[in-house]
Amino acid sequence: MIHLHHARGSRSFRVLWLLEELGLSYALTEYDFTDGSLRSPEHLARSPAGKVPALEIDGGTIFESGAIVQVLTEREGRLAPKPGEAERTAFLEWLHFAETQAICLQNLNIQHNFIRPEAARSIPTMKLETKRLVVTARALERRLTGRDHLLDGGFSAADCMFGFNVRSLGYFLPRGDYPAIFAWWERMQARPACARALEREGGEMFDRDFFEIPDA
Repeated sequence: MIHLHHARGSRSFRVLWLLEELGLSYALTEYDFTDGSLRSPEHLARSPAGKVPALEIDGGTIFESGAIVQVLTEREGRLAPKPGEAERTAFLEWLHFAETQAICLQNLNIQHNFIRPEAARSIPTMKLETKRLVVTARALERRLTGRDHLLDGGFSAADCMFGFNVRSLGYFLPRGDYPAIFAWWERMQARPACARALEREGGEMFDRDFFEIPDA
């Protein structure tokens, strides 16, 4: 049995989507960021930083979304170029670039949604992380311009890695500035496996359409 430990609106969406694309049966346990469940001894034994995703599979447990995605594609022999194939390097680059971008998104999410009271939030940090996010978004926009997927060879698990990112991106940067990115996301949502993953997750986690940086 494959068992995914998951939280809505988190990096674990990458794995949820990939499991659906691979057609694998799995159990799902969901967590809340605010109730302390991610800090339980049981979960810390699965994920030492108390994060999601964690995936129980083949008698062991894997943490870190990029590692899980790589293990799953190698285990199943699908949705990733094999070592020595032409796009293997590009696959690994974009697999890990997704996390470079996700760190900016995480930091903005913490500032806008988790730090209390609002007066404790750092406007310089928000501005810096937004600028850093723009750099990554421009790189992703260039990559997706003229392409249907991240790899020339077609859909891959690298696309799944950006599912979490692009769902969050439009809350912090204007969607109209990145037409190729959001056209890609429209195509991805039309994939039956992505639609199933979104439905299973149960909606977005934010309570507004866009987060403006407050005035200093």
